[in-house]
Amino acid sequence: MILVIDVGNTNCTFGIYANEELKHHFRIATNKARTADELGMLVLSFFNYAHVSPEEVTDVVICSVVPPAMHAVQTMSKRYFQVDPLIVGPGIKTGLNLKVENPRELGADRIVNAVAALSEYKSPIIIVDFGTATTFCYIDEKGVYQGGAIAPGIMTATEALYNHAAKLPRVDIKASQNVIGKSTVSSMQAGIYYGFIGQCEGIISVMKKEAGVNPIVVATGGLARLITEKSTLVDVVDPFLTLKGLYVLYKRNKGEMK
Repeated sequence: MILVIDVGNTNCTFGIYANEELKHHFRIATNKARTADELGMLVLSFFNYAHVSPEEVTDVVICSVVPPAMHAVQTMSKRYFQVDPLIVGPGIKTGLNLKVENPRELGADRIVNAVAALSEYKSPIIIVDFGTATTFCYIDEKGVYQGGAIAPGIMTATEALYNHAAKLPRVDIKASQNVIGKSTVSSMQAGIYYGFIGQCEGIISVMKKEAGVNPIVVATGGLARLITEKSTLVDVVDPFLTLKGLYVLYKRNKGEMK
């Protein structure tokens, strides 16, 4: 079994692969102060719930955009699974052609998503990842990663609204039937929901125009399905795109695929 770990700014997502299939997945909050032992106990509790023995794990692959959390995650892998993990970063074989000014500053999650999208879908591709930031990545018809756009994420922007507007409450993010709200809460929910649909549609439209092609649009991330359900431009919602990419990178670096 292969354990894949995506360490994001808000959540850490774990996946367990066996026989080329994602068998189990779970998510915990990212906490930079969490120790390797605390993390290990959490992960083992999920393994126990899934009736999976940690001794079955032969390899661990980690993608992280949170450097302070990496020591605990790596130590957890070595201590509780006796595995020296494969880290997505400089030196790893991605098979990805990056046409950006500084490839080293490109987030590991964006690289992993691009690897997965090229493996799963035909290029050209636009990848929209609804995370702490909402990222839009463009891969051209030759499979070359050309760059993209980064916007504030849904939760990030919503928390900023609550924190900086004294009379506005914290609200649940959910689909709104009407854009004309009849209360402060419903007005906020409408603005958040339709605002991010508009952002998504707007950036995709401009990106398609700039690229001069009609790429397949793949959305991923925790809130992807909610925001894209009214979208006319998103073709596929793939919530496990990053975990799939980590598994592809595992096979590529083990020489099992090109």
